[in-house]
Amino acid sequence: MFLGHYEHTIDEKGRMIIPIRYREMLEGGAYIMMGFDGNLMVMTSSYFNQISEKINALSITDDSTRLLQMMIFQSADLLEVDRSGRILIPQFLRQKSKLADTAIITGAGQYFAIWSPEAWVKKLELLQDPEFTSQRFAALSI
Repeated sequence: MFLGHYEHTIDEKGRMIIPIRYREMLEGGAYIMMGFDGNLMVMTSSYFNQISEKINALSITDDSTRLLQMMIFQSADLLEVDRSGRILIPQFLRQKSKLADTAIITGAGQYFAIWSPEAWVKKLELLQDPEFTSQRFAALSI
């Protein structure tokens, strides 16, 4: 399970070190794609395959299904962790997520997210608003 919060630099080639705690979970392969909040999502191959199967089981005649398929699959890319524990974030994903030289990495259970510092500050402000969180999460029955 991906847990925790980290800050890492991105070099001029788009490479970023993955937290040591995450690396062994990515040994079976991983995918990176655009997230739903202007962030990036990194999933193990097995989890990405589970999501893919569910999406591909939906009816392609449904417009929402096709939009979700486009969102997920057009931005997805296979990741490899190099010997130094780095991944290469594709240029188009760095541009879409507004990543420059610093990234915030946050665990999200089955995946981890990569945020620009600006986008993370906005999301964190929302998460730290007790009124918002109590109302928003009450319907989840957890």
